[in-house]
Amino acid sequence: MKVKWNGHASFVITSAEGTKIITDPYEAGSFGGAIGYEKIPDEADIVLVSHDHEDHNHVAGLMGSPQVLKGSGEARGIEFRAVEASHDESQGRERGPNTIFCFEVDGIRVCHLGDLGHHLSPQQVEGIGEVDLLLIPVGGLFTIDARAATDVTKKLNPKVVVPMHYKTEKLGFPVDGVDEFLNNWEKVKRLDESEVELNKDSLPSETEVIVLQHAL
Repeated sequence: MKVKWNGHASFVITSAEGTKIITDPYEAGSFGGAIGYEKIPDEADIVLVSHDHEDHNHVAGLMGSPQVLKGSGEARGIEFRAVEASHDESQGRERGPNTIFCFEVDGIRVCHLGDLGHHLSPQQVEGIGEVDLLLIPVGGLFTIDARAATDVTKKLNPKVVVPMHYKTEKLGFPVDGVDEFLNNWEKVKRLDESEVELNKDSLPSETEVIVLQHAL
């Protein structure tokens, strides 16, 4: 399985058979230019949308005719399980609902937290289940911050963590960068690439954080 970070909360996850899943496609230039990442060029088979904000739901900007999921469902033989959450600490009253997606690709259990805005309840942790790869927001303000993200990660105990939704030179939102989150972990890999290939048989035994460069 290959995992490429487009930027923000958008990834391209490609299975060994070539099935492409794109998470939370952003609209380039939205929010008055704050989303400075370039247009996503990949043609997806499946698109996951955690919530209907412009920086996460721009399916219309993608090539092809992908199957779009905003909740639980099946696509290309993959079962996608949705866990209901919120975009804030007020049960969605400030920024609305948020969907956590859990699915398995090439034997690797993936969890994309979307714009999670609160600590996970015991019921949500149970609903998510075992996680090999966790894609987690860490920038704060609109999502959980580094401290909350660390707590969420420890509760889910994944093998690999890839942080997302944090400040870069392409993002104009007043959120934090990734370093504060990284300071809480011993095993950290900073790659000079936007993509990493993961194999179920070679996953680390202890939680490892992998920082990708945004592709766009």
